[in-house]
Amino acid sequence: MRTVNVELGARSYAIHIGEGLLSNADLLLAALPQRKAAIVADANVAPLYLDALTATLSGAGVNALPVVLPAGEEHKDWQTLNRVFDALLAARAERGTALIALGGGVVGDITGFAAATYMRGVPYIQLPTTLLSQVDSSVGGKTAINHPLGKNMIGAFYQPRLVLADTGTLGTLPARELSAGLAEVIKYGLIRDIEFFDWLERNIDKLVARDPAALAYAIERSCRNKAEVVAVDEHETGERALLNFGHTFGHAIETGTGFGTWLHGEAVAMGMVLASELSHRIGLIGAGDVERVRAILVRARLPVAAPDLGVARYRELMGHDKKVRDGALRFVLLRKLGEAFVSADAAREALDAVLAAAGAHA
Repeated sequence: MRTVNVELGARSYAIHIGEGLLSNADLLLAALPQRKAAIVADANVAPLYLDALTATLSGAGVNALPVVLPAGEEHKDWQTLNRVFDALLAARAERGTALIALGGGVVGDITGFAAATYMRGVPYIQLPTTLLSQVDSSVGGKTAINHPLGKNMIGAFYQPRLVLADTGTLGTLPARELSAGLAEVIKYGLIRDIEFFDWLERNIDKLVARDPAALAYAIERSCRNKAEVVAVDEHETGERALLNFGHTFGHAIETGTGFGTWLHGEAVAMGMVLASELSHRIGLIGAGDVERVRAILVRARLPVAAPDLGVARYRELMGHDKKVRDGALRFVLLRKLGEAFVSADAAREALDAVLAAAGAHA
């Protein structure tokens, strides 16, 4: 088992990474304030792991309430959130009743937001079962639901008590979902860890093939990068915004094509290509650097051709981005591979050229 700590003073917590952790009752019990918990899963993950996790908890004397939600990004909304509240209220869940998010990023975000708001805050645990959620969404306390006008626009910063990333769950992950997770892994190398990016270029084929050692290392390195950023900027007032590399474009793609059409990681991958193109057009990185970004994403079986939403529609959708300040778009760009920064100075002509070119190549 590998362990990464998120250092947040009294709210610090551990990320444990390893195979078979869902059956480790001792790790779970240490984070539960009482012997009652609600397990939130979706209709895809519940048949795979819900019974086993319930048995683990029951064997340790924990009364586990199952809450099964519909699967998919299109269900990350108020209606689905209310299903969690309905179950908690019907079971008379108390402030010491922990919520356990068993699943991918959608379940983790909904469960975390429910925990942040039910009775003004109850404890929760993240048990991520997808690569994307293990390396990104389960760590750092961002919780949210979507709105028709924008992704993750309604939510709260609320930290879990524990993250258990059971690498064994990646064996049942569809290939498309695995690739979507690799987008977030590659992101860490591009924004702040060039040695990791170099390692990824050498080992991306092993990750696609699900080599256990390579996956465990990539998950740990990714979590360590995110934990370091969150520790110094929990509420995204500075450095944490760099973790949104590719997301301004990516969220526009997800919203513009309809939630669930593109997986989040696929949209982020495309967003990283567009952000790299923009970085090149304003003279920050070379064409060869852009090609390195494209090449590793292609090898990870991720899209590098954007949907043709039109320049005006892209701009409209990006106007809802959380990094907008005083009505001005702000982008995470690359000063060089391995070093990102937030820019409010991207020339409109360069941005429009990138978006127009993306549509032409769709």
